[in-house]
Amino acid sequence: MLLAAPETQFLVIDIQARLLPVMRDGDRVVRNAGILLQAAQKLAIPALITEQYPQGLGPTVPEVMALAGATPVLGKMHFSAAADPAIRARIDAGGKPQIVLAGIEAHVCVLQTALSLVEAGRKVFVVADAISSRHGDSASVAMQRMQAEGIGLVTTEMCLFEWLGSAAHPDFKTLSRLIK
Repeated sequence: MLLAAPETQFLVIDIQARLLPVMRDGDRVVRNAGILLQAAQKLAIPALITEQYPQGLGPTVPEVMALAGATPVLGKMHFSAAADPAIRARIDAGGKPQIVLAGIEAHVCVLQTALSLVEAGRKVFVVADAISSRHGDSASVAMQRMQAEGIGLVTTEMCLFEWLGSAAHPDFKTLSRLIK
């Protein structure tokens, strides 16, 4: 199944000040989440940013917030964003069948959010080059588990070009520059 911009909602999970410095390839996660946030805004894809226990783990990093525009930011205490009533209400209100996830940590909040959304009947895609954990094996096992549960793994470029659908798309030139 291909991603389709009109059918998609994008969630950025917990890319926060006190978590990011201990993540493997944290710069890659920030860069790719930022690319997808920009693309989502340009393509009118609803997006949402979550923060796990922001009082303790700090806010979303400035590099992501600088690209977030008017994207809502919601705090949470549940590891699964879908278990938080306010976040779940936003996801449900969007009515989009496809959910794309990026963020940290792959084996905790990203995994639990993805599994919860699958249980709720959504088609979930996780951006493999926009997630991370402290340890590489944690992220690797999380992706294996997600695949076994029917969650699609995509890359930033796959997501971007599937959202565009064609080189004839009016935003193709602008958005393709983001990955160069």
